[in-house]
Amino acid sequence: MTIRVLIVDDQALVRVGFRMIIEARDDLEVVGEAGDGDQAVRLVAQTRPDVVLMDVRMPGMDGLTATAKLTAAPGAPKVIILTTYDLDESLYAALRAGASGFLLKDVRPGELAEAIRVVARGEALLAPTATRRLLDHFVAADMTPPGADARLERLTGREREVLELLARGASNAEIAVRMTVTEATVKTHVSAVLRKLDVRDRVQAVVLAYDLGVVRPRPS
Repeated sequence: MTIRVLIVDDQALVRVGFRMIIEARDDLEVVGEAGDGDQAVRLVAQTRPDVVLMDVRMPGMDGLTATAKLTAAPGAPKVIILTTYDLDESLYAALRAGASGFLLKDVRPGELAEAIRVVARGEALLAPTATRRLLDHFVAADMTPPGADARLERLTGREREVLELLARGASNAEIAVRMTVTEATVKTHVSAVLRKLDVRDRVQAVVLAYDLGVVRPRPS
């Protein structure tokens, strides 16, 4: 199955570079390019991509606003935020807006292709170290006290532990080691956590964990 990709960036050279990388892969296809958020929203409706590569800063409608619009619609594509800096405060807002992860613009060709595949499968695109730095540094200060959301009460003790480890940036393999279980078991727990918290993917679960005070960011 071919993964359909829309590239959104106000720099034509960036779009051309990403197009060349993507179209060199048999399982990936570029269905369109947009130079701003308004055009991106229109093209998504027309081309129905599986994944959108979204720049943050663009003239007119920016990437954050466009991401929120796109992910709020039924059958929304997965959105990968493109950024020049790996510690950009707008990235946390992008995750809250519904993005499935982020990439630096200097990403290697093979990593870009694999990132698109990962997100298309419904997985999150946040490396453990990136999760720690991003959420520890930029999470909102006015979080709700633990237990204030009834969704947390749906989780078993093991599932709560999995959520806490996810929020600390642990990968499935690292969680398996910490909990002394198999990765398959971890995947089962993660699926249960997403279902019970009513979130789309593990990125949204991590954001919710910080919002509800399940874990607290470390001081800068």
